[in-house]
Amino acid sequence: MARATHPKKEVEEALQRAEDNDWRVEVGGSHAWGRIYCPYNDQECRCGEFCITSVWSTPKNLGNHARQLKRVVDNCTTHQKQQADSDEAAKD
Repeated sequence: MARATHPKKEVEEALQRAEDNDWRVEVGGSHAWGRIYCPYNDQECRCGEFCITSVWSTPKNLGNHARQLKRVVDNCTTHQKQQADSDEAAKD
């Protein structure tokens, strides 16, 4: 079943980017529109601190919130490590 789309275009683009990187998007929550969950969720991944991130329905600054979500996805330490390992293996 497809998830509901976010009403703000910039945030929806950030959510699509997260899904493209295997992050799980769950709609619903108490104050948030939803949450995104890291696919790795391991101890090395910043001690689990950023493995769950809230997605706000009406953020105070739309552009900053979308950039923050993209930054969380792009800076996942486990994903970066796996990409570096695969790039190194490709060189060999």
